[in-house]
Amino acid sequence: MYRIRFHGRGGQGMKTASRILGSAFFHQGYEVQDAPRYGAERRGAPIFAFVRADNKSIDERGVITNPDLVVVADDSLVTVPAAGVLQGLDEQTVLLINSHESAKTWRHRLNTRAFILVLPIKEPIHDRAKYPYISAACVGAAARLLGVINKSALLSAIEEELSDLEPDKINANRARATEAFELMADHENSVQQRPSVSATDYQPPEWITLPFEDARISAPTIHAGLTSVEVKTGLWRTMRPVIEYDRCNHCWWICSNACPDNAINIKDNTPVIDYDHCKGCLICVAQCPPHAIKAIAETEAAEQTEEAI
Repeated sequence: MYRIRFHGRGGQGMKTASRILGSAFFHQGYEVQDAPRYGAERRGAPIFAFVRADNKSIDERGVITNPDLVVVADDSLVTVPAAGVLQGLDEQTVLLINSHESAKTWRHRLNTRAFILVLPIKEPIHDRAKYPYISAACVGAAARLLGVINKSALLSAIEEELSDLEPDKINANRARATEAFELMADHENSVQQRPSVSATDYQPPEWITLPFEDARISAPTIHAGLTSVEVKTGLWRTMRPVIEYDRCNHCWWICSNACPDNAINIKDNTPVIDYDHCKGCLICVAQCPPHAIKAIAETEAAEQTEEAI
């Protein structure tokens, strides 16, 4: 059975990528299972989607914990623990990263037993969530690495899954997928099927017995604020809202109420953005009446911080 995981950010089309690859497998005569997994977060939050394909009925369900192929559309996710990019990687796994860096650099950084390949980024881009046709590129590269999906099946799957788009958009996706497909020609058949785990050989996980706790401690109900201050959801952000205070009318009740995550605090009648927990949905940018909140790329914000230091 082939087990593939796609990792990306909300807005990069990883759900679409899994559907295209699943359809391509289906066109080649495989039994297929594909599904995305993500929470209620918006653009920029880490998500993943997975695909299983086999010549016989697929009985496995749930998240893929031991993938044969992991495709990462955004290399900044590799260092985000919540993204789970490195989960289950071993010497049988192929890790494909869309990145400016070389495969040698990533091997040095990650110290993993997985076989690392890079899908190179050619043009610079500030907002990674808007990287053009990245889902098609990921699928094209994955198809060639698997070695069991021909170009015809790949392009047919793209047309099928993107049929609601304009013809020029479909053609652009086809072109990007074809380019990535050809780019991985030297590594065709790099991904090998991992044998299914039989019920008799199954090794159960090591269970940790937790002591019984009072309901006030262990119950899922949240009784107080600031219970998730250690979860820095701001790490998911690709675009940063910045308040231009010389234009701000101090109508803080508009932007603060519009923020879905309560990441805009009020100090002395002035809105202040909590960047540790702002996920960059940019709703505040759209809601601000005097247009005092602008959006800049996180790369630009980092450059400004370095210049200030």
